[in-house]
Amino acid sequence: MAEFEGVDYSSGRPGGAALAAAGVRFAARYLSHSPSKNLTATEAGDLAAHGVSCVVVWETTAQRAGAGRAAGIADAEEAGEQAKACGMPSGRPVYFAVDYDAAPDDVAAYFQGAASVLGVAHVGAYGGYRVIKYLLDHGLVSWAWQTVAWSGGKWDSRARIRQFASTVRIAGVTCDRNTALAADYGQWMPGLTPTLEEDMPLTDADAKKVAAEVVKEMTGPDARDAMAMAVVYWLARAFDPSIPLPTGKDVPGVVSQTATLRAALAKHAAGTGVTDAQLDTLATRMVGALVAQSK
Repeated sequence: MAEFEGVDYSSGRPGGAALAAAGVRFAARYLSHSPSKNLTATEAGDLAAHGVSCVVVWETTAQRAGAGRAAGIADAEEAGEQAKACGMPSGRPVYFAVDYDAAPDDVAAYFQGAASVLGVAHVGAYGGYRVIKYLLDHGLVSWAWQTVAWSGGKWDSRARIRQFASTVRIAGVTCDRNTALAADYGQWMPGLTPTLEEDMPLTDADAKKVAAEVVKEMTGPDARDAMAMAVVYWLARAFDPSIPLPTGKDVPGVVSQTATLRAALAKHAAGTGVTDAQLDTLATRMVGALVAQSK
């Protein structure tokens, strides 16, 4: 499972260059009635220029989500307008914060109101375990961002983003640490529709299909060993893109088999709608199936 490192912050602006240098892939930014902490079109553009995506969350007061359906309607209307002004493309979600230890059913009406404006497909929730689980179980949101707070050590596997208790300082700004656990976690850049890699994650069926075909090309123990080395290489690179592509300076056998695997992946992924940009991710997803079918 690919993971993407992100941050959220409400005071100060680290800037796209500093965030990118720190390895940040996305910034979760605020929409609210307080301009001082809000995302702006200028900031969103700067982040995008440095390859950092945005995720937006509406938050005013901590317990706002307990204020009922009318509050959810009003907040969703304002959040939608602010997000559009920042350059968010249509179809991207807005997360709404439940920044306290809420009784789950106390916030249901609020999210029903928000969904009546934006559509449930475009509504997400930020909160602790009980709230996230309840809202997902009852179909009140389609996106979940879970915080370690009020979670009692439990994580809902459906949450696309996790927020941790630790912080990091970037360019003098204290940021909360987050990790995205899905290819599509609601991220966007101004005016851009998410790429295929983002909005059409690889399915298990695709991974197994490609793995099965690649296994057919692995004949003999030497070929299997060499191909396994290549799989490990691409698996590592999928998690750490800074690992360089193989060159003539590398061990010739590894270079050759890595190239063979890459070519095999490209060939057999052709019928699945998978693009070249997804092949590193595909290498990650196929490992389990590849190992199982090689036994």
